[in-house]
Amino acid sequence: MADLIWLIPAFPAIGFLINGLLGIRFPKTLTAWVACLSVIASFAVSATIFIQFLQMAPESRVFEKTVFDWIVSGDFKTTIGFRIDALSIIMCLVVSGVGSLIHIYSVGYMHDDPGFRRFFCYLNLFVFMMLTLVTGDNVLLMFVGWEGVGLCSYLLIGFWYEKDSASNAGKKAFIVNRIGDFGFLLGVFTLVGYLGSQGVWTLKFSELQANAHLIGPGLATVITLLFFVGATGKSAQIPLYVWLPDAMEGPTPVSSLIHAATMVTAGVYMIARLNFLYVLAPTTLLVVTIVGLATAFFAATIGTAQYDIKRVLAYSTVSQLGYMFVGVGAGAYAAGIFHLMTHAFFKGLLFLAAGSVMHAMSGELDMRKMGGLRKKTPITYWTTLLACLAIAGVPGFSGFFSKDEILWMAFSRYNSFWFWAVGALTAGMTAFYMFRMFFSTFHGECRADEEVKHHIHESPKVMTVPLMVLAVLSVIGGYVGVPHLLGGSNQIEKWLEPVFGHHAPAAAHAGGFNIISTAFASSGGAAGAESSAEMQLMIGAIIIGLLGIFIAWLFYVKNPNLPKKFVEKFHGLFTLVHNKYFVDELYDFLFIRNLLRLGRFCKDFFDEMIIDGIVNGMASLLAGIGGIIRRVQTGMVQGYAFAVILGAIVVIGYLISRIL
Repeated sequence: MADLIWLIPAFPAIGFLINGLLGIRFPKTLTAWVACLSVIASFAVSATIFIQFLQMAPESRVFEKTVFDWIVSGDFKTTIGFRIDALSIIMCLVVSGVGSLIHIYSVGYMHDDPGFRRFFCYLNLFVFMMLTLVTGDNVLLMFVGWEGVGLCSYLLIGFWYEKDSASNAGKKAFIVNRIGDFGFLLGVFTLVGYLGSQGVWTLKFSELQANAHLIGPGLATVITLLFFVGATGKSAQIPLYVWLPDAMEGPTPVSSLIHAATMVTAGVYMIARLNFLYVLAPTTLLVVTIVGLATAFFAATIGTAQYDIKRVLAYSTVSQLGYMFVGVGAGAYAAGIFHLMTHAFFKGLLFLAAGSVMHAMSGELDMRKMGGLRKKTPITYWTTLLACLAIAGVPGFSGFFSKDEILWMAFSRYNSFWFWAVGALTAGMTAFYMFRMFFSTFHGECRADEEVKHHIHESPKVMTVPLMVLAVLSVIGGYVGVPHLLGGSNQIEKWLEPVFGHHAPAAAHAGGFNIISTAFASSGGAAGAESSAEMQLMIGAIIIGLLGIFIAWLFYVKNPNLPKKFVEKFHGLFTLVHNKYFVDELYDFLFIRNLLRLGRFCKDFFDEMIIDGIVNGMASLLAGIGGIIRRVQTGMVQGYAFAVILGAIVVIGYLISRIL
């Protein structure tokens, strides 16, 4: 199977080339078949390797394949090579599996769009770049995929480029990601520069891990923080999260692909892949945890006050990504990847369900103009309900297991009840705004225009079948990580153990990482105290989540007038949150306008006055000299003869003066 690794990213690339070069001659049906089958083929290869892994010893679950030497410069060498291990195979299954469902769904969703072929070309290219990112065996190849998904996000977010809002959103995503990527590159340069000084000229993951002991804690902190800057851009964390909500301007399947399985998870994967560096930098891990927790809470508050159904889901994605960073920041890399996987299921489903609602509502996005869709779109209704229960962390659904694991690890690793409390409160807000969306969309009276009401219908099977598949995964996907406390064995943690090992982060503050908070532990019986604390915190998180659902039901089903009264009473607060705390306006005032002013100054002064001035000045000087010389050329023979005689006299006079 090692010889087949390269096929995982290659199949979507082949689909992209076929449709890109020959697709103009294809009917839509053939274009769709090529695009969908290419991603399904990647999933099939990934599944085959996964099955083979199951039959192997855990320590043997690594396949590497070097295709050819890529960059050779002096002692430095890097290759085009691929690596499949326990971590990357999960990512491949998620990306290709969820990606396949999104491709199939897109056949129905984009059927009447004039850019049908172009859309599937971009979609295949996106999956190819993401699979390159997660299968590359070195940092530089991972960076190629990293930049590739950034390019594809620009193409797909701005797919309907005729709209200013779409083209601006695409540019915004591209530019914000370049800011983060600058930090990533600095991290790469610092890493290779230092290891090169130690005689290690490589960026291959296996060799980096073998030589990580050469890097001191201080330098490790610098390198990992620089990499994390890249992660904040790609995975939409504070302060570089602002591009992600605007990404809703792209087609809904694009939103699902970007937000669920591909681009935004790249930062989480990168930290997990470089865990051997991050474990050397406990300060960085603490920063990752705090930024993730702040982002999760901040985005959740914004999500409670949005009316656009896709923007609610966008801020939910930002918030859930924050949870993933809390997991990896706590050193619980397996928990972070576990939540990445379950999130791909229920968030992919939620975006596709939102697309199904838009399909039924003639493109409507405003939840205030929805309602009453329960009977007319039953499949969309029930699948959305299951996804909402999963993301709300209701026991028995996938999100419950992964989210609770992260909350517990953040609490226990940092000995901080406040970390858990903020995370649990965020989970409660998540439950509230997701069921606010659910009740506003499917329950109550339909508030749509009369013309729209007559056209409300369920989506075709090509769209509803992917919804049902993802709904099943949203329910059962979490059972691979049932914790020991509930009688499980946390299989996903065991699966990832060969990649992450048993190492725990070093102390980030005085006192280190205690296993149990003194709020729950006594002086004796540490194991029992730990189980007791974990159970109490789990019950507390469940109660907070259910309370969020109850408040949403009270506001939007039991008494629909309450939201209006709340907005009137707290109008200032609601305006602040609804307008996203005016962060975009603040960035515009502090950075964008000033950078534009700087650009105009450089254009007017340096470009036009200095550079153009020097060039134009030299041209004017030479033209003036030429004009003077040109006057000598009169065209009169007498004048030329006089000049020759005069010159001869001057020369003869000079020679006579030298002789005398």
